[in-house]
Amino acid sequence: MKKVKGFWIYVVLSAVIYGVIQLLINGGILNPFYANTLIFIGINIILAVSLHLVIGITGQFSIGHAGFLAVGAYISAIITMKFQLPFPLALLAGGIVAALAGLLVGIPSLRLKGDYLAIATLGFGEIIRIVFLNIDYVGGASGMQVTHLTTWTYTFICLFITITVITNFTNSRHGRACISVRENEIAADAMGINTTYYKVVAFALGSFFAGIAGGLFAHNFYIIQPGNFGFLKSFDILIFVVLGGLGSLSGSVIAAILLTVVSTFLQDYPETRMIIYSVVLVLVMLYRPQGLMGTREVTDLFGKWKGAKGGNSYGK
Repeated sequence: MKKVKGFWIYVVLSAVIYGVIQLLINGGILNPFYANTLIFIGINIILAVSLHLVIGITGQFSIGHAGFLAVGAYISAIITMKFQLPFPLALLAGGIVAALAGLLVGIPSLRLKGDYLAIATLGFGEIIRIVFLNIDYVGGASGMQVTHLTTWTYTFICLFITITVITNFTNSRHGRACISVRENEIAADAMGINTTYYKVVAFALGSFFAGIAGGLFAHNFYIIQPGNFGFLKSFDILIFVVLGGLGSLSGSVIAAILLTVVSTFLQDYPETRMIIYSVVLVLVMLYRPQGLMGTREVTDLFGKWKGAKGGNSYGK
């Protein structure tokens, strides 16, 4: 009953946030710059949450997430620009093809562990980038022109679905199996859990939502180029997850918002932007090495506050 009540509170709160921001955009209170910043924040949250499922929940160190972002971006752009099909269908197609790519790379590589898995996924991301770099059909190195179709509404719907699906997956028996793989893969295997299967499922699901984010990313700018999806982009997404706290979905969301805002508003200072950005990361890692949220969620903090309040009243 508590879970159902919590879900409806989440739905109502999400609807209120969406409605308020949409009214501000329609009323001209939020200019195009701030509206685009909100869209970019939403895209980064989807990327952070999808990688959180792979690294934070399943414990698989992947640094090739930009490859799935690229697959979703180019496939969705081909669907809308070459075949003139609707944008929602393009987003779905980008996510499905990215999930298939996740299966393709996940089945052989997820038998690896640690640094070996990281190198394998990094190699995959670079292979995808080089492939698109050499395909003239999508513009090659010069890039592909894309119509601006991404809106706050599309971004919010995709974000809502992403968080809902990954939260429910994490709280299901499949999610608990993935957490057991993260905590102790040998013990999980000894208890009869098919560790390879759950790693591949989590990897494919994370890839699917990265592909969705890719579709939003491609149609938020007027041109996409292979250089947008290099290994540095994978590290940017990885930073969201690590800074937020491994195992905390709320932390990934908060870190994605924080770093996107910092990066956006430092664009006027290109000489010092990366220095300030790096200093912020170093300070957080020095004074909060477990990340902003550690393994906790925002709902845990509310529960502690409620418990403390109840305890005080009981004492009285």
